[in-house]
Amino acid sequence: QVQLAESGGGLVQAGGSLRPSCAASGSISSSNPMAWYRQSPGKQLELVAVTAGGTSNYATSVKGRFTISRDNAKNMVYLQMNSLKPEDTAVYYCNAVVSTGGTVSKHWGQGTQVTVSS
Repeated sequence: QVQLAESGGGLVQAGGSLRPSCAASGSISSSNPMAWYRQSPGKQLELVAVTAGGTSNYATSVKGRFTISRDNAKNMVYLQMNSLKPEDTAVYYCNAVVSTGGTVSKHWGQGTQVTVSS
């Protein structure tokens, strides 16, 4: 079983920075892909950034401003968010993909609110 817990969201002015964290526990290893998603009111869940096998990919809307990183020794994943815009306001969710015996499962945290004021 995998548990994910986000923290580090908050309120920031446009142009500012935040660095949400995700603490992972349970049956998870450095080989598991991990990602950040976000959802704004009335909008669909959006993949923001994903890291797997040492590579990272980003949504076009955040490329160059956000950086996903992980500390495998601590089972932590971070999302460094710079040059924040009001449209980045959303609940940000940590996600992990785990494959066990050929069965793939997705796990989610409870989310952390990020609000960017103009």
